Amino acid sequence: MTDTPVVVDRAGAVATLTLNDPEHRNALTGAAKEALRDAVADVATDEGVRAVVLTGSDRAFCLGQDLAEHAEALTGGAEAAFATVREHYSPIVRNLLTMPKPVIAAVGGTCVGAGLGLALACDHRVFASGVKLATAFTGIGLTFDTGLSVTLPGAVGDARAKELILFGRTFTAEEAIAWGISGETAAADEVLPRALALAQQLADGPTTAFAQSKRLIGQAHGLSLDEALEAEALGQVRCGSTSDHAGAVAAFLNRQAPVFTGR
Repeated sequence: MTDTPVVVDRAGAVATLTLNDPEHRNALTGAAKEALRDAVADVATDEGVRAVVLTGSDRAFCLGQDLAEHAEALTGGAEAAFATVREHYSPIVRNLLTMPKPVIAAVGGTCVGAGLGLALACDHRVFASGVKLATAFTGIGLTFDTGLSVTLPGAVGDARAKELILFGRTFTAEEAIAWGISGETAAADEVLPRALALAQQLADGPTTAFAQSKRLIGQAHGLSLDEALEAEALGQVRCGSTSDHAGAVAAFLNRQAPVFTGR
């Protein structure tokens, strides 16, 4: 296990979080989960970060929970072993889904179990062509965590989500995209560069509009129609109060390209 389980790099307004245990295909130990939880929380509130990339080292993304460590934790009972769901997985996924900036997953290899949950908690994904994905949970007698009970059926529908959790079969990135998991594929050595380019494109965009859009989508299923319409009205006022909006309207009228500052 590396001494730095999660590496954080900032290049301008883009922050890259890299799971950094290639020897174990970036399996999630307690140290890795704590480091990732804290790193995600930090970039979520850092106003200098306008887009985030989540990736794994050495062409792996994430194998999921480190099962050797999990087996040891089980000796203390299930309550103790699965405290990690509330302490680590849930806050990581909550912040990925709700942070007011776009998050892109660069999935260059192994992506199963909690790794799949992390990838689906991001807003967009760049997959290595042909990379294999799996839920993997029922193969060891478990059910969903890392938000997959929400994000997987939300992307592929209830019936497909049941198939993937009940039978636990692996599937390719190309199948995932065809089923509705947003993303694109690239050659393995182009996955991270492509993800970084997309993140930079988003970092150069209207930050407040992105934040409000994520918020509206995230809460829509829990609102009535009237509540959703009111939330849209409030979101538009918030976006309309920014200099980004005023500047973009002026640029349009002057037949110029808009420049967004995030303000």
